[in-house]
Amino acid sequence: MTYDFTTILDRAGHDALALDAIGAPGSGYPAPEAGFDPIPMWVADMNFPVAPSITRAIEERLKHPTFGYFRPSDAYYQAIIDWHRDRKGVADLEPRHIGYENGVLGGVVSALTAFAAPGDPVLVHSPTYVGFTHALEDNGFKIVHSPLVRDESGTWRMDFEDMEHRLAEGHIHVAIFCSPHNPCGRVWERWEVERAMALYEKHDCVVISDEIWSDIVRPGCAHVPTQSVSDDARERTVALYAPSKTFNLAGLIGSYHVIYSDYLRDRVESKGSKPHYNSMNVLSQHALIGAYGPEGRAWADELNQVIAGNVDWACDFIERSLPGVDVFRPQGTYMLFLDCAQWCEKNGRGIEELLRAGWRVGVYWQDGRAFNGPCHIRMNLALPLSRVQEAFGRLERHVFSA
Repeated sequence: MTYDFTTILDRAGHDALALDAIGAPGSGYPAPEAGFDPIPMWVADMNFPVAPSITRAIEERLKHPTFGYFRPSDAYYQAIIDWHRDRKGVADLEPRHIGYENGVLGGVVSALTAFAAPGDPVLVHSPTYVGFTHALEDNGFKIVHSPLVRDESGTWRMDFEDMEHRLAEGHIHVAIFCSPHNPCGRVWERWEVERAMALYEKHDCVVISDEIWSDIVRPGCAHVPTQSVSDDARERTVALYAPSKTFNLAGLIGSYHVIYSDYLRDRVESKGSKPHYNSMNVLSQHALIGAYGPEGRAWADELNQVIAGNVDWACDFIERSLPGVDVFRPQGTYMLFLDCAQWCEKNGRGIEELLRAGWRVGVYWQDGRAFNGPCHIRMNLALPLSRVQEAFGRLERHVFSA
């Protein structure tokens, strides 16, 4: 490896919620017992140093001692256009199709409120990213879940019959589509995206497609941009992206939308501009340019190899050493979604007890019930492999040994 994915970073006190929340009053994550250091595996950020090109881009901008008002540069738009052309196969993206968003969820809310009113139903797949749940509930929308199902091989699939039934019965005209799927880790195949978008077309449904995870894809899998599957999909989709998941830049704030339809883009940008909050940070702009350049591409390729290795090690360990725990080997994201139902039933323990047992030995995993996983736990594997191994060793010895 050319880049550093093995150093164990001490992030405590360095603006890292994943560690600073542990033991803090009211955080819900109590401090570990004596003798155990915390291993952060809950917040979906990475415990790797960022790509050097990002740091250099920010350092170069800091040499100029003014930080006044500005507009996004041509280089910013060109970096996004080049990234989508070379990494996603999108050949027709123009600067006018791209718009800044303070965050993907902010873009979700702008799109929701542009095309639906409080009380209106919105279709989402379940399990559901907790951020979607909060965005919908906080703005008064009615959440309609279409559950994903696991096929005979254990792969998560959309239930198209269920989707159509719910769209028709609820007269639903806005849907949130997560691609790749969080928390399940599915990278949808082209035929799956095509079939879903055909249903949305049939029921005249605006699609808000969260594609923030689209760069973290297992080697051998390929992300299919939602807007690429048909002419209609191109015109009915608000797609949301960010470098934050790929390059661990969430603290710099900076996402963007891709909207081809003039009508959809006018409505979304109108909603985003009216509260006067949706303004870019100048360092965020330069971080994106540094991330999407040649060195950032090489770093991202290595990252995907590292994450695939961590996923394989963890899933193999679970299958071998944690009977009663079921997991789908994710094709995208760096998150696991553990189904602990069989283990809990066999051992007479509830998911809350299991979660706390992990926290006591410093393994800070996340309650999957917030994602509509009834007996599930979500785990972040974007750590040096040595820390992943230490975490699962603790779980085997101290938690699942009961």
